[in-house]
Amino acid sequence: MAIEVLIVDEDEDVLEITEAFLGRQEGLTVATESDPEAALERVRAGSFDAVVSDLTMPKLDGLELCQEIRASRPEIPFLVFTGRDEDDIDDGAAACPTAFVKKSTGTEQYATLAREIREAL
Repeated sequence: MAIEVLIVDEDEDVLEITEAFLGRQEGLTVATESDPEAALERVRAGSFDAVVSDLTMPKLDGLELCQEIRASRPEIPFLVFTGRDEDDIDDGAAACPTAFVKKSTGTEQYATLAREIREAL
């Protein structure tokens, strides 16, 4: 049975690339959302097994989205996929995500992200 993953990022190009590479990972089915508020509604209404989110987004940032999802679905793994260093994030807010994966160049980051998703489940 495939793991249903929702990727949230306001940048359509990042969504497209992440969906393409993460979707190639065996056992993962990927959906995308560019609006964090719409993503929150989809998670509340849907059957996603994990959420991968950017950190810096309009309306709700990644940590706020994590907190909102935790309020209704505390069991769902929430991974932050960001270009920022984890050390730059407030410790209290940083406690929400299951894991942080650093965006970088190359494709190894997607294998790392897939591994983190699987380990979180």
